[in-house]
Amino acid sequence: MTAGPTATTTAARRTEQLFRVALVVKGVDGAAELLGAVALVLVSGDWLHRVVAQILARDLVGPPDGTLARHLAEGVDRFAGGDRTFVIVYLGLHGVLKLGLVAALLTRWRPAYPPAVVILAVFVVYELVHAWHTHSIVLPFLAALDIAIIVMVVREYRLLGREAAGSGAGRDR
Repeated sequence: MTAGPTATTTAARRTEQLFRVALVVKGVDGAAELLGAVALVLVSGDWLHRVVAQILARDLVGPPDGTLARHLAEGVDRFAGGDRTFVIVYLGLHGVLKLGLVAALLTRWRPAYPPAVVILAVFVVYELVHAWHTHSIVLPFLAALDIAIIVMVVREYRLLGREAAGSGAGRDR
């Protein structure tokens, strides 16, 4: 039993809507990363230590000696002790690239799709390698999100190629 043209069209529309929602989420994430980088340029390590101490004192992330609290305290120590430049550059670069890619993909600019896959794949590799070295619990999650976006970008790129071939408009928009 095969799906009819209406079922296929409905599934394609649903997939494109999911792709667009994922891109908007990625764009919001990129904007948050860029704003985070700017904020981190403006705040001191001492201020971050005070904020974390307040969070831990109020048990906002569980017991003060728990895993999440320990990761938070260790992360702030690493950040204040020298990872600051890495975090700022990573967040800033990741945010700017995400925003640019999201803008290009939302306008369905076909030449942006292959570089988007490559850039996101580089981020995945970097996130996983850095997570391995730092034992980060956040970076593998971000890598998984980037992998999901890569899958959707490839699928959308193929759909755009089929649309272009079907309409005879094989040129870039």
